[in-house]
Amino acid sequence: MGAGWVAGVTRARALGTRRLGAEGVGEVAASRTLDEALRYLAATAYRRDVTPGVTPAEAERAVSAALLWHLRVLAGWLPATGADAVRALAAGFEISNTEHHLRALSAEGPTPASSDEPGPGAGRRPPPYRLGALAIAWTRLARTRTPSELRLALAASVWGDPGADSPAAVATGMRIAAAVRLATAVPDAARWAAARLALLLGREVFVVGRRVPDVSAHRAARLLGLRAVGAGSYAEFRQALPEVARWLLEDIDTATDLWRAEARWWDAVERDGRELLRRSRFGPQPVVGAVALLSADAWRTRGALELAARGGGAGNGPAEVLDAPG
Repeated sequence: MGAGWVAGVTRARALGTRRLGAEGVGEVAASRTLDEALRYLAATAYRRDVTPGVTPAEAERAVSAALLWHLRVLAGWLPATGADAVRALAAGFEISNTEHHLRALSAEGPTPASSDEPGPGAGRRPPPYRLGALAIAWTRLARTRTPSELRLALAASVWGDPGADSPAAVATGMRIAAAVRLATAVPDAARWAAARLALLLGREVFVVGRRVPDVSAHRAARLLGLRAVGAGSYAEFRQALPEVARWLLEDIDTATDLWRAEARWWDAVERDGRELLRRSRFGPQPVVGAVALLSADAWRTRGALELAARGGGAGNGPAEVLDAPG
């Protein structure tokens, strides 16, 4: 194994120790004000972008930005194949940038239901995440000036054509493309990618009632199969899912209960990530594990900040944070 993998895995393990963990997340959630929670975070690995006086959404976004910085640092220590894996795992940041850019271009208000990236309050466009070497096609996408131009730029990139230029179609199309690419490029993350895609489609089709453009549906079928993607009911959809994705929706009998799958997915990512990070070899598995653990910790920290903004205190400890929205 090359020196790049040795250095990268060493860095990955070091970053893995910088998480808040259950105890730290519980401290943040128990804070009685957002500023109190932010003062706690100021002494942690999230201190880079967290400052007092911000809104809850800005604080949550700062946590995401800190995660991105750690992933950029990690990618810089890895050989090209390792950096490619981190780039695939971090695709959500480019999706978030593109969503905000498109909403500014189209002047359409509500965030698509498929979006799970926290952002600032209504009327305030956040600065784009600084992707550095983790960018996929953002430099070109950022230069577009109309929704149709953005769609053309996506179609000419590895993201592929989302099938329409509406915010909902672009958000869903990019997430589907990211899941398929992740399952292909990072085999250790294939289970996460397929299950996340099943959750996305379940929400879009059977909760929101929104039809997925054909080109994106065909792309999703590469992971979930034609029967699942073409299902006419939630029950049929769940039954048709391949095993690699079906586990996430077990005992979730109705589409209205899909919100329960979010925390279950993050629990699985965290559990699998911990096992991957323990692998002794110098290669992609410990790196993928570190990214999983850092990402899950950031998700829980964002949920804890939301609880703190609501008043925190007793009753808002670690158990509640596990079910906090991302």
